[in-house]
Formats: sequence, structure tokens, C-alpha cells
Amino acid sequence: MRVLGLVVEYNPFHNGHLYHLKSAKDLVKPDFTVAVMSGNFTQRGEPSVIDKFSRAEIALHHGVDVVVELPFVYATQDAGGFAFGSVGILHKLGIVTDMVFGSESADEEFLVKTAQILHEQPWRYQEILHVKLKKGLSFPNARKEALVEYAQEASILDPIRIMNIEKSNDILGVEYVRSILRYGSRIRFHTIKRIGADYNDPSFRGKFSSATSIRNLLRSERWNEIRKSVPEKSFEIIKREMNEGRGPVFWKDLDMAYMAKFRTMKRDDFSRIHGFVEGLDVRFEREARRSKSLVDFIERLKTKRFTFTRLRRMMLHAFFEMTSEFMGKVNTFGPQYARILGFNDHGRKLLKLLKETSRVPVISTASFYRKALKKALEENLEIDQGLYLRMFELDTMATDVHSLLFKNESQRVGGRDFRERIRIVHTNS
Repeated sequence: MRVLGLVVEYNPFHNGHLYHLKSAKDLVKPDFTVAVMSGNFTQRGEPSVIDKFSRAEIALHHGVDVVVELPFVYATQDAGGFAFGSVGILHKLGIVTDMVFGSESADEEFLVKTAQILHEQPWRYQEILHVKLKKGLSFPNARKEALVEYAQEASILDPIRIMNIEKSNDILGVEYVRSILRYGSRIRFHTIKRIGADYNDPSFRGKFSSATSIRNLLRSERWNEIRKSVPEKSFEIIKREMNEGRGPVFWKDLDMAYMAKFRTMKRDDFSRIHGFVEGLDVRFEREARRSKSLVDFIERLKTKRFTFTRLRRMMLHAFFEMTSEFMGKVNTFGPQYARILGFNDHGRKLLKLLKETSRVPVISTASFYRKALKKALEENLEIDQGLYLRMFELDTMATDVHSLLFKNESQRVGGRDFRERIRIVHTNS
């Protein structure tokens, strides 16, 4: 039996995603397809434009059999943490045989060799990286330059090609392979060439417009262009969510919540947060008091080394009080559960199999999360109880904050994770 694993955000699901999904299934010809999908906040440090339940529903209508939530603690990290969490879920489900991801280069051999260097961390590579970081380069740029220099010395990779690993999907591709190596997973990976607009291209490009472009179109309610950019069922569900006031949700909607939180925090509070280095604790405390808005705040914080995306992620980590100590455990032990957001008729069969194969608790009803933990401990699964509970708590907190950003006040009630039923899509298969 072949089970295809995909890692997605679908924020929102567009024609490029449909192409990737169909191409992946044509390549692997799986018996089942599982998607690990970001929840209500994404890797860009932003809230999802519509919530995770609706995005899962769209995925199920377009050929995914089971949607599993990527926990908040991984969905909002850089490429390394994002990959470690998502590959970890696919690996720990114990049944996924293949993984397919999009890539600008689609060169599997090159991605593997690069990932092996990052996984093995040769002493000479570490030495070069340290020098680059001391020069004040951002970590991604320092790592890229260190890889180039190391590749030149060791004559193992084309340094010019390394310099071209700057697109998001190639970066993630390297990290996916690195995580497969780290887990010692038997999952086979495949890559397909990414098509269409660049992921952050803000311009409307017709059928294959980027998710960034489509989110911009949603902001201005340009429905004719949106319809051209997404499959019909995706359009229908997005429109439903808009009509019912559960979107669109944007980063700027967090303005007052963020600024209020940050103005109550002291330097010591910031210093304990994951990723706060090089005096950022001082700058966050100072600029939170000087800034008149969230946009003003991030503009004051922005430097060559700290990009907008990185700062948005750090703001999320500070807002939810994700400490360095806690995130160290998160990035050591991996995912502690698999939260099911939805399945179709065919996927129901896979869920029955997962009960036997999964190395972590499978949560299909959120209110049973403690019961799932108790059962996992009785079965001696490799679960850290405290980590499990905090990880799940953050997922539900993220949903509660996301709900507060809905346009319709009646939809802002907390506890949405426990009130929304798992999405079940009936198909002909």
C-alpha cells in the first residue's frame, strides 16, 4: 500500500495547489493521500485568511483523503522548524510511504547533497558559518554563503547552484530532506517543478496567481479575479466564509491586541522568548512604547538581518509566550499528536489503519485530547505529557485569537476548536 504525504498551507487553496496535488498523485499513484496543513497561523507569521476548518474542507473536496493539523508551534517557525514538525507527523503516523513537494529547481540529487551537509554539520562548515554570522548576516544568508564556501573547498556541490537556493520551496525542500534524515524515516521523497507566479508575487497573474495575490484580491473583494485563480469549490467555500463574516483575516487585524500585549512586557519577558537574540529584547520593549501602530512597530524593528517575515514570527512567539526552553523541547521531541481536521469517505478507511500504526495519539475529537493522552501513556508511546498538553493548548489558543479577528462579532466566541465538528466530505470513491 502506498500512502502519499503532503505538507500544505492552502492559504487559500488555488489552481497552483490543485496542479501540485494532481501531479503528486499522478507521480505516486497512492492508495491514500494525507495532507499536513498549517492551522490558523502560517509560516509567514500571519493569520490564515480563512480558518483551518474551511481550508481542510476545501482540500478534501479536491482529492486529499485526510487532513492533519500541523501544530501551531511548528507552523509558525522558520523552514527548519516547519519541516521538522510536518515531516515528523508524516513519519510518526507510521503509514506514509511517499512525500511529494514542489520545488523551483526540482533537482532531487542536489537537494539531498545539500541536506546531508546541513544534517551532518561538518566541523569546517560550522566554522565558516560562525564567521559569516559574526559579520552580521542573517542566518539564511550566512548559511547560504557558508554552504558555497564549504562546497568550493570540498568540491562536492556546484557553488553557483547553491546561491540559487533562495526561493521558498527549494529552501523548504532541503529542510524536508534534512528532517527525513534526522528522523531516520523510510519515507521516499519526490519533487515536482513548481509552476505559476512566485509565492509572494502580489500581482494578479490569471489562472496561476499566487496565494499572496489572492489574499490581496480578497481584501478588495475582486471576486471576478478570485474566481479565475481558484478552483470552483474553493471559490464557493471562500465566498461562504466571507458572507458569514469569518474572513478575510489579515495580519494588520492584530494591531491593538499585539500592541497592548507588547506594551505590558518588560525586557526580561522578551529575552525568554524563542529567537530573541542580539538585543532584540531591548528593541522590542523600547519600540512597543514608541510606536503608534503595528505597522509602525515592525518598520522600526526591521533591519537587514531581521526580515519582516522573521519579525512577524517572533511577534507571534512573544504574544503566545513561547519560551526558548519550551521551543527547545518542541524541536527535540517532535510532534506529540496528530489532530485530524477532516476526512472524506475514502479517508475513513485510513483513519482505522492509523489507530494501529501511529506512534503518537490520533485526535479526531478535540474534547477527547486528555483521553487520547491517557491512552497513549498506557500504551507507552513516546509522549512527553507536559509538552503534549502545552502544544495542544497553544493550538486552541491560536484558534481563539484568530476567531476574534472575524468580521462578524457573533462568530468571535471562544472555544471554536471544541465546537466545530471534524469536517467529513462525502465523495463517490
